[in-house]
This record gives sequence, structure tokens and C-alpha cells, in this order.
Amino acid sequence: MPPEKGGITIAVVIGSARVGNYTAKAVALVLDELRKIPDVSVEVVDPAGMELPLPGAGGPSADVQTVRAAIGGATGVILATPEYHGSFSSGAKLIIDNLGYPSELSGKPIALLGVAGGVIGAVKALEHLRSVCSHVGGIVLPGSCSVANVRKVFGEGGQCHDPMVEQRIRQLPTSLIEYIRRSVCPGESQEEAVRGETS
Repeated sequence: MPPEKGGITIAVVIGSARVGNYTAKAVALVLDELRKIPDVSVEVVDPAGMELPLPGAGGPSADVQTVRAAIGGATGVILATPEYHGSFSSGAKLIIDNLGYPSELSGKPIALLGVAGGVIGAVKALEHLRSVCSHVGGIVLPGSCSVANVRKVFGEGGQCHDPMVEQRIRQLPTSLIEYIRRSVCPGESQEEAVRGETS
């Protein structure tokens, strides 16, 4: 999906390729919220249909180059994953493993979103994902969003049945943009202030 017009670009990574996955349903709320924010472009990285090689199993494919360009060109990244067997998904790891060395995540502010079917949420998955992202040089923001009981929270059509959970999910991209405007692109915030004074 090509980036939309804007001054800040956020790459949103869906860490599941399963048809009808709940990770994508949570990500849909993230995307909806991002697209309400002026001057923000969105680049979605969806592994469904991609051919990403295992480490050492071949050179960079066209899909690898696409993923690297999307994340490398982003101002910030949102990584979303389901929790599988007490950790984050192999799909999310495969994307990270194909981001080269130094990693395209290096120096990027990163917000994390996890979904799980159990009552404690994706706590372990997010702990592990935070560790890996930090190891490759990413700037992982505090306040990751963990969604528990995801099969009850989201309906088949993607609707969220819990307003508090929806609010927490929507707050994640908002917090990331606030961090970027304050710490990565402070000039944009100054420009907005000037525009406000002259309007």
C-alpha cells in the first residue's frame, strides 16, 4: 500500500498472516486513528501474500525490499503481534529478521500492540518484542497496548465491543505521534503553532 500524503510517515506492521486474524482487527482501529491526524502518512506492512525468506535462506526478495523501504522510510513504527505460546509471532520475527543490518528499525520510535485470547493479554509477547526491538536499536516507547480476551473483544466483522479497549488502542498511535512531534520532528510542532497564530 503506497504512503498517503503527509509530513510524518508511520509504518504499521501486522504480525499475523492468518485469514481473519484479530491482530488486523486491532490494527484497523490504529489506522483509523492515524488517518484522522493531519500531516501523517500511513504505510501498512502486511505479511499476508509476501515471500520473506528465513535468515540465510536466500538473498533479499522484492518483498524484502518493499518491507525495508516501508520501515526505513518511516518516521515511526507500530508493531502489532498476536501472542503465540508465550511470545510474539514468527511472522513478526521474520519481518524483523529481514530488515537488514543495521536494522531499518534502528533509531526509530516504536509503539507496540499485542493481542491474545487469554485473560492476561499479550504481556509476554510484548516483553519479548520490546527486548528484540531494543536490541536492534529501536526506541521502544513505554505504554504498550495489550488486548486480552481478543475473541470476545472483537466481532467477526471487526467491530470492537469494549469501548475502554478501543480507547486504549486508539491512544497508541496518538501517543506515538505526540512523541515524534516533541522529540523527533519538533520543527513541525513549531510550524503548527505559527499556523495557529496566523489563522
